[in-house]
Amino acid sequence: MKRAPALAVLDFAEVPAGIDATDAMLKKAPIAFFRSGTITRGRYLTLLGGTPASVAEALAEGLARATGHVLDHVFLADVHPRLVEAIESVDAVDADNGRRTGAGGPLLVLETATVSANVLAVEKALKGTQVDLLEIRLGDAGLAGKGISLLTGELHELEAAVDLATGALGPAAGFAWRLLARPHDALGRELALGSAFASSRFVDLGGEKG
Repeated sequence: MKRAPALAVLDFAEVPAGIDATDAMLKKAPIAFFRSGTITRGRYLTLLGGTPASVAEALAEGLARATGHVLDHVFLADVHPRLVEAIESVDAVDADNGRRTGAGGPLLVLETATVSANVLAVEKALKGTQVDLLEIRLGDAGLAGKGISLLTGELHELEAAVDLATGALGPAAGFAWRLLARPHDALGRELALGSAFASSRFVDLGGEKG
C-alpha cells in the first residue's frame, strides 16, 4: 500500500449504502489507496488514504452520499505510522496480522462499538504516550462489528493511554477497557500471537489434571 499521511475510516450500517458511498468517494478525489468490504453484523467498512485534502474531500462526499447509514467515521490528517503498519498487515498473507511478538509486561485492552472509534483511540494513545500497538482487529469474525486493540508498555504510559482514549471517545456506547498490570505469562504469550479464539491453542500449564 502506498504510504500516505491521512487516513479516513467509515463504518456503514448497510452494505448497499457502503458500496455506493465508497464508489462516490473514489470518483470524487484522487486518493492514494482504499480498502473496503463487509465485516461482521452486516456492516460495510471502508478505509481511505492519501493527502489530507483528497481524503477530506472524499470523506465529505461519502458522508453526504450515505446520510443516515454511517454508524461512525474518523479522519486522521497525520496518522501515526505504527497504526498504518498494523492496519496494512491485518489479514494479509504472510504478515503478522498487525501484531508484534515477544510482548511482556502490562497490557491494555480497548474495545469499541465501531472500528472508527478504535482507530481513533489507538491514534491518540500512540501519539500521546510511549506505548506499542500489539494488535488491532477491524470488525472481523466474532466481533459483531466492534474494534479491538491491545497495547503494551510501561504501566504509567498505559494509564495515560486510557485517559487519552477516554477523552477522545467520551461516553461512547460500547467503549470498554481493562488494564492488566501483571498478566499471566502464558496469557501474555498467547495474546502476542492473537486474541481470536479460532487461532488460539491449548496451552499446557502443568497444573492439576485430576
